[in-house]
Amino acid sequence: MHISSGRWVYGLSLALLTALLWGILPIKLKQVLQVMDPVTVTWFRLVVSGSCLFVYLAAVRRLPSWRSLCPKGAWLVAIAVCGLMGNYVLYLVGLKLLSPGTAQLVVQVGPIFLMIASVFVFKEHFSLGQGVGLLVLIIGFGLFFNQRLTELLTSLGSYTAGVLTILLATTIWTFYALGQKQLLTVWNSLQVMMVIYLCCALLLTPWAHPMEALQLSPLQGWLLLACCFNTLIAYGAFAEALAHWEASRVSATLALTPLVTFVAVAVAAWMWPEYVHAEDINALGYGGAVLVVLGSATVALAPSLFAGLRARRARLAS
Repeated sequence: MHISSGRWVYGLSLALLTALLWGILPIKLKQVLQVMDPVTVTWFRLVVSGSCLFVYLAAVRRLPSWRSLCPKGAWLVAIAVCGLMGNYVLYLVGLKLLSPGTAQLVVQVGPIFLMIASVFVFKEHFSLGQGVGLLVLIIGFGLFFNQRLTELLTSLGSYTAGVLTILLATTIWTFYALGQKQLLTVWNSLQVMMVIYLCCALLLTPWAHPMEALQLSPLQGWLLLACCFNTLIAYGAFAEALAHWEASRVSATLALTPLVTFVAVAVAAWMWPEYVHAEDINALGYGGAVLVVLGSATVALAPSLFAGLRARRARLAS
């Protein structure tokens, strides 16, 4: 089982960087998806990121050794590759149907799925604090979707299809996160990401259409390049954060991502209204978004917080 290094300040900084980069990513992707299909966009992101990591690791003579992988490790690679590839493609499919803010908020069910998976995989307990966090998150979602709750529950239009697709993408991401966490016992974070990126790109190659990039405007071309490097830096920071900080605390920090997106969309819509449209959400919806973030963070942090309280009480009693 992987054990964090304990360098929590470094881990926190990396988690915050990841939240920032993931927060602004859907705004850029939304522009690129006007021309390119989700599979091709994902292929470009993975090829560029994986190639950069390969060149760097080869230059410093730290390419991963497959001999160090046991049969179980090979299965972990397969799980992480399928999880990340499915998440990338399905997220972009859903993003085409939703606004950036809505897509990022729906992703916040990820910590819930990760918590459920951890109960079975790592034999963790479901605490009272996690139950409270889950309740807050559900209430938050209800408030956020207050304007379109009837549509979500009674029809399968493009909006509902987008939400369901993002939910599926988030479910698949849970398998990637679990697999990657365990692979850190064999390789470092950069080696893990290089293997996953290049394997994903190889699997997607038959369905990718690279020539679509020639149809991009100069602005869209720069945004595609920015998305590629965003992928490299953000997921590298995420992987490294997991190496230095507990997964629950990293997950709680990443709960801030939707708020970053909402702020970034508001700023971008004000500065470039011809490209970015403001979120069509009322005040109750924004309040619900805040509750979703709080609930997600509570679910992630509750186990470690309760464990700390129990340990403190035990020390005082002794």
